[in-house]
Amino acid sequence: VQLQASGGGSVQFGGSLRLSCVVSGSIWGIAEMDWYRQVPGKQRELVAGVTSEGVTKYADSVKDRFSIFRDNAKNTVYLEMNDLKPEDTAVYYCAAGATTLSPKYFRFNNWGQGTLVTVSS
Repeated sequence: VQLQASGGGSVQFGGSLRLSCVVSGSIWGIAEMDWYRQVPGKQRELVAGVTSEGVTKYADSVKDRFSIFRDNAKNTVYLEMNDLKPEDTAVYYCAAGATTLSPKYFRFNNWGQGTLVTVSS
């Protein structure tokens, strides 16, 4: 199972970006899908998450600015980021809980390959 994140880039203060993360591989279904971010020297933090039923959760720092949603037909989770601030600058990663063909539930992530978001003031 692989997770491929994309959509990062450089924007100015107040700008917007949409990140995408595609889950591929031999899976029966995907439960929760989450976005994390990490700044060098700091711990990785959960930014937003969405369950298979569409229930969402957000870090307080991004509430009312970020929106997470998913397309189950495409095994893809999105993170719509608006009103970006310099403190949003980080490498963004995605993670997902999925049931493989075994069938067993696992948590998958792409810690080794995120997408960089840079916000300039």
